[in-house]
Amino acid sequence: MCSIMGYCGGADLEIFQKGFGRTISRGPDDSRIIDTGNGLLGFHRLAIMGLTPEAMQPFERDGSYVVCNGEIYGFEKLREELASQHKYTFASESDCEILLPMYFEYGTEMFKMLDAEFACVIYDGRTSEYIAARDPIGIRPLYYGYDEKGVVIFASEAKNLVGLTDKIMPFPPGHYYKNGELICYCDITDVSEVSGDDLETACRKIREKLVAGVEKRLVADVKVGFLLSGGLDSSLVCAIAAKKSSAPIKTFAIGMSGDAIDLKYARQVADYIGSEHMEVIITKEDVLFALEHVIHLLGTFDITTIRASMGMYLVCKAIHERTDIRVLLTGEISDELFGYKYTDFAPDAAAFQAESVKRVRELHMYDVLRADRCISVNSLEARVPFGDLDFVKYVMSIDPEMKLNKYGKGKYLLRHAFEEGDYLPDEILWREKAAFSDAVGHSMVDYLKEYAEAYYTEAEFENGSRKYRHARPFTKESLLYREIFEKYYPGQGEMVADFWMPNKEWEGCDVKDPSARALSNYGDSGK
Repeated sequence: MCSIMGYCGGADLEIFQKGFGRTISRGPDDSRIIDTGNGLLGFHRLAIMGLTPEAMQPFERDGSYVVCNGEIYGFEKLREELASQHKYTFASESDCEILLPMYFEYGTEMFKMLDAEFACVIYDGRTSEYIAARDPIGIRPLYYGYDEKGVVIFASEAKNLVGLTDKIMPFPPGHYYKNGELICYCDITDVSEVSGDDLETACRKIREKLVAGVEKRLVADVKVGFLLSGGLDSSLVCAIAAKKSSAPIKTFAIGMSGDAIDLKYARQVADYIGSEHMEVIITKEDVLFALEHVIHLLGTFDITTIRASMGMYLVCKAIHERTDIRVLLTGEISDELFGYKYTDFAPDAAAFQAESVKRVRELHMYDVLRADRCISVNSLEARVPFGDLDFVKYVMSIDPEMKLNKYGKGKYLLRHAFEEGDYLPDEILWREKAAFSDAVGHSMVDYLKEYAEAYYTEAEFENGSRKYRHARPFTKESLLYREIFEKYYPGQGEMVADFWMPNKEWEGCDVKDPSARALSNYGDSGK
């Protein structure tokens, strides 16, 4: 990961440095702030592609500048095309060095051309204006706000902007900012035509596109590792990578000391694919000690996100402290495409598709946010194969009737896609879904709930909850998280749309806890 910031007008350097310094862990290798003549651009570097000093940002050409936190896949071909026109020479092997030449050639149309996870800010020295953009899923973070003079400020994280603006807002995925407007260049959920592919054709394409999505994310100039929960999604990413790698891959799993569910399954996968596997064991004390820090680094009060982040943060912390890994591949985004436990209750295909659209559009506030912050705060980079743009566009286009759970097993299409090829043992390929926060150990969530229950009396809970109009806390746990959030992000609750919860309008989904354990179809998920 890297961290970027742009103060797009008259700015006080000391104030800028104070805000920008809050995310140095995203890019501990080098830092630079430049004055464009019409504002400031800052860059904290985590060197992943192009490790030489020449790859340090901001990149500059003819008085224009760019800062980008991103990975641009297939950039070599784009760079070759730009160089062949005899207009541009390149000084580094950085993928992001192509961005200014692309902007000069194509303007804002360039964003449609990128196969990338990115957030960037460009200063066009020819027009003295700023342009910002974010990838279609929002895998790379970007926030914005306006100072008291109306000057727009962009930054990788909300914490950069605390105290610089009255209202911090997430930059919408698939949009670019130009001339004071946010313009959509790609709605990844928009299906212009439903695919007519039958089941077997769809599953073949799912396999081919996911394999391609993993393979392109293995390219790095530093060491790559893999988070492995033992669930379907992360196990598939690891299995594909193991087949595509000439040496054993390195996998990492985490679990509670007393009742870890995931560890045994992760170990089974690691043995099957032949990975070098590391287990991280955590305790109740580890979880409670890390809670406030995790909420601060996340910038959310959402219950599901915080619970799932406890294990993810602690395993990434161990990877940072004990290894030389710099990039981690993860299994996020599969659920939003293929379904959760609760989408088994979808009343029809149209409702399933509408829910998938909603969740994919909001991912940047929930699971994608979790993965980014837990990994980046430990000076690592996250790559998300299930978020591959070609893969997501195709899965969203599959007839939702095929994605409904009519097979007696959720995510049937994804499972069936990898039945052939000896990717995983059947026990893993057909294992029931278990949410990550539960599968780290049911005790972890129970400890958090117990801690919150003891923290407030009933009267304190009632009075405390009434203070909030937006996303009002509805349990003691949710109030505790909200009050810690407000300590670090005062008055910024609208950054988060709401609590991630099953769709209460569906029969069987009107529950008081986001855990899949609250659903009647949880079944064998926790075994």
